Amino acid sequence: QVHPGLRTPRLPVWLCGVSGRHGVLFGTDSLLLSDWKMERVFHLYFYSGQQEQTTTARLTIDTHSHRWEEDRSEDASGPEKRRPSVEMAIRTKWAGATVSWNGTDPFF
Repeated sequence: QVHPGLRTPRLPVWLCGVSGRHGVLFGTDSLLLSDWKMERVFHLYFYSGQQEQTTTARLTIDTHSHRWEEDRSEDASGPEKRRPSVEMAIRTKWAGATVSWNGTDPFF
């Protein structure tokens, strides 16, 4: 039998399968699960266990800032416009959100 804590987590957590690799994206604020107002600017943490990752990445998610869509006239497929897979996965939940890696080089 499945424990109720696994059916209804106390903290937001997502298991991610991105580009054939797996990781965990999680938050430490339980209000993110129950209060939509908390989805304005918040932090998520990402850990993949890959060799290139030495610490858990702290990501800042801003759902009201659309810097990544500002200039649509530029080539979106250009290398300077490509986004890490984790950011695109986050945008499946929060469309248009900007993701700051807070000084960590995107590795996934």
